[in-house]
Amino acid sequence: MTAMTTAGADHPASGAQETREVRATREARAAREAQSGGRSGSRRRPELAAFLRSRRARLAPADVGMPPGLRRRTPGLRREEVAQLSGVGVTWYTWLEQGRPIKVSAQVLDAVARTLRLDRPEREHLYHLAEVPYEGGTQPGSQSVSPQIQGVIDALDPRPAVVYNARYDVLATNHAYRDLFVTDRFGGPGRSNVLWALFTAADAEHCPVVCHELELPLMVAQLRSAYGRHVGEPAWESFVKELSAASDRFAELWRSGNVQPPGPRVKTFRHQDAGEMRMTSVSLEINGMPECRIVAYTPDDEESGRRLERLRAARDGGAA
Repeated sequence: MTAMTTAGADHPASGAQETREVRATREARAAREAQSGGRSGSRRRPELAAFLRSRRARLAPADVGMPPGLRRRTPGLRREEVAQLSGVGVTWYTWLEQGRPIKVSAQVLDAVARTLRLDRPEREHLYHLAEVPYEGGTQPGSQSVSPQIQGVIDALDPRPAVVYNARYDVLATNHAYRDLFVTDRFGGPGRSNVLWALFTAADAEHCPVVCHELELPLMVAQLRSAYGRHVGEPAWESFVKELSAASDRFAELWRSGNVQPPGPRVKTFRHQDAGEMRMTSVSLEINGMPECRIVAYTPDDEESGRRLERLRAARDGGAA
């Protein structure tokens, strides 16, 4: 009943009574949206249409407790059956499956996802194609790193390595990373986060990134690039709001609207005992952990390598 009530606000009751005026209004609105809505939406709609058709085709009536019926010319459920089971109008579902630019709510997408028996990755993909914020993912602090991934970054020692998510939450580190950075400063509300550490450092001397006037804007631009996939999600909105309140500099950079994808870079870090070290960072995606990555750091010159080795020797109790 809830799905029926929610859906009713998002779709017409019947396509049979569509008048010329309604068609003209809809077509004019679609034209305006095509001109102003951006190219990404135009690319996603055909993908959305194909995805829904493929998910519908893999289900038989018996899978959803319906009789097979007679004279089925195509495999899978019919559109009207998906609409009925989801509690939405046939015309509205047809438009959705045709990739038309119609309004879609999270509640109705949930109903369609349940009918089509979508698993979690498929449900998230559906939301992304429909350009609706997906709130069914993991929350801050709830992502865990498997022993296998922890073993990978441990094996990179003496090279510092860390697992970040798209918000720069620190999910796992190896000994060399903890040698290089004072990780107990990575605090934030309910999380261990690099951006909190960098933007709330007492002064420039406490910031481990030497060229912070260059590097911090790039990190915020990478954050905003990821944020585009999570607009409206409570976890992301609260993170940006809280960090903006804690740091005027972050708030200023966030308002700039710049975006930048992650990529290999040479960064200079400052350690209170070892001094400055130039390190090349390389990001590696992790299967099964969407938007998470291993970041490994390699000395960019011999002196940086020697200083990193001294940190390791100090940890192991050897002579500097």
